[in-house]
Formats: sequence, structure tokens, C-alpha cells
Amino acid sequence: MDVHRSRFVPYPSSAITAVAFSRSSNDGLQPGQPQPALKLAIGRSNGQIEIWNPQGGKWCQETIFPGGHKSIDGLVWTREADEKDAEGQIVLGQHRLFSIASSPDVTEWDLERGEVKRKSTGNFSEVWCFAAQPRASKEGASQEIVAGCGNGAIVLLTTEDSDLQFKKFVARVSGKKAQCMSITYQTPTRVVAGFGDSSIRVFDTRNGSVVRSMSVGAGVPGAPKNSIVWQVKCLPNGDIVSGDSNGEIVFWDARSCSLSQRIKGHDSECLDLIASADGKTIISGSLDGRLAVFRQSMNMGGRMRWAKSHHRRTHEGEIKSMSAFDSDGLSVVVSGGPDLVPVVTPLRENGKENYKTLPELPQQPHLVSARHARLLVSWYENTISVWRIARKPAVDPAQEPLQSRKLVAKIVLHGQSTIRSVSMSEDGRVLAASTDAETKVFQLRRRSDVEALGVRKLDIPSTLASSGARLVGFSPDGKWLTLVTLDNEVYVARLTSNPSKPKQVQIINKVVELERQHRPMASQSALRNYEQTITRVAFASDSSVLVASDNSGHLDSWVLEGHEDPTAPAVDVTKDNSKKGASEDSSDDSSDDDDELCVFYGQHWTENPAGHLLPNLDSMPLVLSFRPMPLQDQQNGAVNGNPGVHATRHNPHAHSHELPKGQHRLWIMTAKHQMYEFEVLTGKLNDWSRANPTSILPEDFTKLKDRVMGAVWDVTSKRERLWLYGCSWMFMFDVSPAGLSERPSSNKKRNAEQTRLDAKRQKTSGAGSKMISSHREGLPESIKRYEDGAWTDVSLDRAIKPADDESDQDEEVDARLRLTRLRAADGEDQQQVVKSESQSSHRPWWCTFKYRHILGVVPLVDDASVDDERPLEVAVVERPPWEALKAEK
Repeated sequence: MDVHRSRFVPYPSSAITAVAFSRSSNDGLQPGQPQPALKLAIGRSNGQIEIWNPQGGKWCQETIFPGGHKSIDGLVWTREADEKDAEGQIVLGQHRLFSIASSPDVTEWDLERGEVKRKSTGNFSEVWCFAAQPRASKEGASQEIVAGCGNGAIVLLTTEDSDLQFKKFVARVSGKKAQCMSITYQTPTRVVAGFGDSSIRVFDTRNGSVVRSMSVGAGVPGAPKNSIVWQVKCLPNGDIVSGDSNGEIVFWDARSCSLSQRIKGHDSECLDLIASADGKTIISGSLDGRLAVFRQSMNMGGRMRWAKSHHRRTHEGEIKSMSAFDSDGLSVVVSGGPDLVPVVTPLRENGKENYKTLPELPQQPHLVSARHARLLVSWYENTISVWRIARKPAVDPAQEPLQSRKLVAKIVLHGQSTIRSVSMSEDGRVLAASTDAETKVFQLRRRSDVEALGVRKLDIPSTLASSGARLVGFSPDGKWLTLVTLDNEVYVARLTSNPSKPKQVQIINKVVELERQHRPMASQSALRNYEQTITRVAFASDSSVLVASDNSGHLDSWVLEGHEDPTAPAVDVTKDNSKKGASEDSSDDSSDDDDELCVFYGQHWTENPAGHLLPNLDSMPLVLSFRPMPLQDQQNGAVNGNPGVHATRHNPHAHSHELPKGQHRLWIMTAKHQMYEFEVLTGKLNDWSRANPTSILPEDFTKLKDRVMGAVWDVTSKRERLWLYGCSWMFMFDVSPAGLSERPSSNKKRNAEQTRLDAKRQKTSGAGSKMISSHREGLPESIKRYEDGAWTDVSLDRAIKPADDESDQDEEVDARLRLTRLRAADGEDQQQVVKSESQSSHRPWWCTFKYRHILGVVPLVDDASVDDERPLEVAVVERPPWEALKAEK
């Protein structure tokens, strides 16, 4: 494989300013009651919000809300009260997400559309902090939101009736330094607020009275006189914990609100606090990027006291925000700051497990390519850049080196909306871009005098132009454009040449909406509309099949019936007889457009007859891609002559209903790294997928923790390979009939006991891998042991582990992965495997950790390079974190 390593592509990442789990633990859920899905929201300084699914430690970024340009300063989740249906079954209340952003508003987000849904009412100053009321036990009660303002006011907002309204002022604290910096609920009717004048006040939300007022004391020498109470938290027993600008952690008694203990936690300011579900562990974050752990234990006098266990620097800058989830299966703290990456730290197993960082780059790459024109397209915010990548010249010392890339076009969309999706046809002639507010399509033409591309805006149907889209995509032949709106409606439009100007492209002024399968919303889901959000679309290599997938793992598919006839009318609208029975039973106010059948040059889109046979996947697909057919197979399947069905006097709207021919194999990798390949037109797993289930994947792949981002196919008549990539790795699978099914010896069938031991070794609390015992803080690396009549040095790991401890094997696997990374970094394996096609063809899989952090991988090929002997040519776009930090500064 020929690789172009590209670091010139701009993609500015932004600092993390807010982190929030949808709930803090599983406490309060009744046994046997369905559990609402757990999500993590991460807000950034550019106004974006990322939604993550922890998946028991296999973290996956599901979507990004573009947002505005104001920094997200705080995030809070609420959940509506549960209800019961007519059969007495529990219907889970829906999750709602709120944010603040240096403005006098609390904003609610539409989780389905990914945009602002509503803003709070009321006349109050900038909101600096807010918190959600604990969920009430009584049926039908909604959570209220309390907010602290920069002028010292405490306001109460109600979320009743799926709305967000100002309810009342709880208090108005006067004073020059009386800004409310932090706030939390102690009980459903009592809030605790920290201020900039060294004070902590407890308010009763029912009457606005001040229950207690405490002071953390003056600032340290050299600091301002008043210390700032950056964070307040309440433990399950009601005790109050505060962190201030002096770096102190102060504990207050729940009943008397008197000071019970003070600990010097940090040398710099303490910015945030997190408590475990049992209230016996506290983690604090500081201005210098350190996390400190405090544990409660009984002292010699029999009293429960807090003590600092240890601390560790996990961030390069300040820890801006933290959030925790603590349960039996997942117990972690997620923190973020100006160093861009979210850090996952173990909570219960702190000191026994390593922390891990999540990718700061988007899960869905902001890159596309026009492979036949050798164009690379990237986008961020409202800017699109188009680069032409030169072919690598033959090594000739006398020849001057050519410029490897050239910026040939730059498009800036007007307005404040952020670009959601961009797509380009494979010939590089047409480019489409969408935001929350609009969709635009451009034609790119190469000028004769200059290398830059000319850009011309195309007229598109008003249905598409005036509505935003979350996804846009061109078919491989460039004749179809699909759009997925924010309401998850799927449209297709036909592109053709302008009859008067054949070199110009135009879009037929008629679009078709493709209907999704009707699926009843699950009553046991707290994110019903969000889970039906379409996240991926894919065309077959012959452009005759279109598939879309959503967050819940459902698949919708459509096929293009008939054969293209250039002599037929560009668009012919007739009545859809397949919906005749349904339209008779429908209400009178139904739209006539629903019964129309639009035929474009003798072809029309319809539902896949076998679409209902495609199963609901275990999780959302991260890779949704059709296996391409070799070029000669595509040519053999082409229809010669005039395949159209022409109108007659008795049948003025004649058209063919013939389904596409050939294999249409859809390859899928889900968020849980489960692998499937379906024959879409039959709705079944194909023979290759049955012979190659997920269980045969090599251990080196199953051990990967970063989720897959995308895939690139390398299919010719002599080889069939699939290249997968994540943020820090690339993996090649031989997907030919004799590829993966030839299992390596390490993947032999294991007995039930060995499977149980493997699961035990891999299980963690949701953060990083388990620490080697000798690496734990405060322990020596080796000890003296008396064996065979002499004292010898024995490693602590060997000394304290039982003989049958299975963690040795886990460490050996980790060591092998580290060795693989080292070899890949040296490039020896790359030269041996990738450049030596004869040797590589005998390997069923291969991996490398040479490239990081990967923004995306796109294929590059000319029309003249259709050669089975020629290796695949790709551009690997890297975005190292140190360069991203430099760009941010």
C-alpha cells in the first residue's frame, strides 16, 4: 500500500469546558426495572457538544452537536418521570440535556436534531453554574433546575410539561464579590451554593430563606483577600464538601453545617470535586492538572476521618470539569481541560488501574476524497478546503521533487452555522455541503490557465436548499445525491448534464423522499427519538442500493428499480400503485405526494423487498460499506443497448420494476466491534460472514480499545482486502474466501473455564488496563525471598501473586501489543508487509500503530491506474496532539 502521510490538513480542536454523565449511578433503580441508557456529554470551548456511549469501558463517540460559537460552560442531564401504559408496563421518562454558555440563558438541546430546542425565560444576569434537582419518588413529578448568576442571584427553573420556564428567584445575595460560583442540591428542597466572597450558603428553595452561612476563610498569603469557592458537593449522608482557591478540601457536617475537617489538597486552586456513590471516596481536580484522591477511614480514636490517599497529574493544563459514574460494572471519573483530550480515571479501583485518554478527534472523519481526480476534501466550522495530491514520482536523483499537494479550492459558507457534512463525487466534479440551516451544492471545474479549480454554485430544489441536513452523500457514479435531514428524513435527488451546456451539471427539480420502516418506539428506552437518529449512509458500488443506519442499530435499505434509459423523460411522475390500498385507508388530509412515483430516466427508488429481514444490530454501526466489485465484474454486469420501457397509448407511464442484479454485500463493524456482512437483496448473512464470524478475529484486534473510525477497500481480481483504522491504529484483513477463515493457531477453540478466565482478565472498571502490582504507588519493585538456602531478589509481582493467577497472561498480551507498536514505529514491518505484495498476500491480517492521531484515511487513484498489480494508494491524515495544541493556542 502506498501511503501519503498528510499533516497539512487543518482541523483545530477545542478545549473541554464541561463534562456530564446522564446519571451518577444505578442507585434508586428498582430491581428488575429497565435501566435508562447511560450517556456522557462533553462540551467544548467552540460550542460543540459530543455524546459518548461508555459501553462498559469500550468508549464510543456517537454524535457531535455543532452548536454555536459560545463556550459550553456547564452541562446537566434530567429525566422525566416514569409512567405506565395501558397494560401497566413502565414507560421510561425521556432524558433531557441542558447547557449554559456565558449568557443569561439556560439552553435545552434537541437530542434528535442535535440543535438548540429552547432557551429559558426570565430576566436575570449571566448564569455561571446550575444543577438539577434529584429525581422525585412520586409519580409525575418533574425535575427543577437551580441556577447561580454572576450578580449573586439564585433562580429556579421548572421543566414541567416538557418545557423550560422561569419559576422564581430563590435569593439575591448582595456584595461586591458575591458571584455564585458553584451550586448543588442537598435535598430536593435545599440547595448549597459557593460564592466568590469565601462563603457557602444553604438556601431553602420553598421560601428562599438562608438556612446556614459558612466561611472557608481568607485567601492564602499573596492571593486575594477573599478565596473563591469553586465547587461544592453533597455526599449521600448530606455532608457538604467544598474546594476553593486556596487548594483546600473542606468538610462540613450535614446537620449543624459546622466545619468538621480541612485538608490541604493541592498546591494550586481546587477547581472541581467528584464523590463516589457510597460517599467514601472523593476526587478533586486542580489548576495544575492534578487529580487528588481522598478516602474515608477510621482513625485510632474510632472516628471516621478523611485522608489524602495519593495524587497524580493527568492533564497538561487545568482540570476544567469532571463527572463520575459509579456502579458495579463501570466506576470512572471523566475529566477535561485545555489539553483537548478527555481523561478516564478509575474511581473505585483508583491506584489499581491505569487511566486512559479518549480521542479528541471526531469518530466520523471530516474527510472525503474524489479518488479519480486525486482530490482530498476536509472541513471544519464553516470552511471547506480542497487539495490535489500528486502521485509519488519515481526515484530519480536528477529529477527535481514535485510539490506533493496543492490547495486548489477553498469554500467558506456564509452564516454562523457549522458544517455538518460534506461529500464529493468520485470524479471531483460536484461537491455538496450541509449545515443546520441549509444545503449547498457546487460544481468544480479545472481551469486551463491555472491549477486552481473554479467553483460554481448549483441551483437545487427548494425542498433541500432551505432545510439543513445531518448527512449528504453522492453515489459512486455521481448521478444521485442523498440527504438526511435533521428530522431523519431521507431524500434523493438526480444529477444530470445541462442539455444546453453539456459540461455543466444540474440537479433535476424534483426530489424523492425515501420512507423508513415503521418501528414502534421502545417504551423501555429513555432516548427514543435520539436512538432513531441516522448516523451512516452507504451506496452500493453500482449505485443501485442505498442503506442507512441509526443509533439503535436498525438498518433501512432501498433499491433502484429498472435500467437507465437516456432517451426516456428526465422525470416522469405517476401514481404509485403499490400504495393504492394504503391510500384508500388513509385520512383525507394525507398528502398526494405520498402516492407519487417519480421515475428518472426509466429508474425509480423503492423499498428493498428484503429490507425487513435485516436484523437489529447489537449497537450502532461505525463502518457501513459495500464491498466493491472488481472492475471486470462491473463491466460484465452492464446493460448494453436500449434497456428502457417506453410509453404506449395504453400505458403512458411504462417503466421497469426489475431489481438490480449481482451481489450487493454490505460489510458492517459495530461500536462493539462485531463484524457482519449481509447480502442486502436477500436480507441474510452471506457465506463469507458465516465462515468468518466475529469470534475468529485475531486477539490483537479484539484487544484494541479505540473504536474503529472508517474503512478503505482494496479489491482487485487478485486480492480482496479491507483496511480498518482507528485514532491510533490501522488493521488489514484479508477478506477473500481463503482469508480470515484460515485462523491463526492462537485462536483455537477454548473450553468454558478458559473463556471465563479470559473475561476476568479483560474486565476493568471502565478506564485503562490493570496496573502491574510493582507499579502501584508506594510499593518496591522487588523484595528479598529466602529460597533454596539463600536470599534472592524476587519481583513483587511474582512474590504476591498466587501460582495460578491468570494476570500473567494478560501482561504478556499487553507486552506483545507494545512490541507490535515498537516494531510498527520503526517501520520494519511496514516495509516487509505493505510493500512486499507477494509476502503480504499470505497473511490473513496485519496491524500497525505507526500513525497517530489519525483524522482519517481516504483512497486515491487515477483513471489510468486501474491495474491489478498496483498497490492501493491512500492518504493518511494525521493530527498529532502537540500540533493540535499549538493550533489551539
